[in-house]
Amino acid sequence: MLGSALHGVERLAVWLAGLGAAIIVVQMAWISYGVFMRYVLSSPDGTVTEATALLLFPAAFLGLAYALKEDAYPKVSFLPDALGPGGRKALEVLNLLLMLAVGGFFAIAAYDATLKSWDSGAASEILLWPRYLFWAPGALALIVFTLHVALKLAVVLTSPADAFRRPG
Repeated sequence: MLGSALHGVERLAVWLAGLGAAIIVVQMAWISYGVFMRYVLSSPDGTVTEATALLLFPAAFLGLAYALKEDAYPKVSFLPDALGPGGRKALEVLNLLLMLAVGGFFAIAAYDATLKSWDSGAASEILLWPRYLFWAPGALALIVFTLHVALKLAVVLTSPADAFRRPG
């Protein structure tokens, strides 16, 4: 049960990371268009800055769960290398608890911002795009990340300490 839930969340993480990559490609094209308009045609487009700035929030968070899936966060390895299997497990639990607390906080804040921007009907200043469209993907990504951390924490807590032996 726990393994299949973790696998499902990891599959969703891959899709969210793909969406984040697509947003980055759109930003790249839009910024290139803005540079071309400004410096080649001497006709700056005022929407480029706002649009790419609004897309930063979802792009920043859509890859979080994928990075966790791939164990791609920076780590300092001297401490885990100096500990035994029980110490390594305890350190992993502490690390996941910290991620759960921070991710949970930001997930709640982003979810709340999405709902408030939906209720208020707030729109961007220049493009007049609804702000919830930019909050929702980031909120979803943060919720998935927090769920992923919680599932990984459950897996670590139910694993024996011997599973944390040093490789080799």
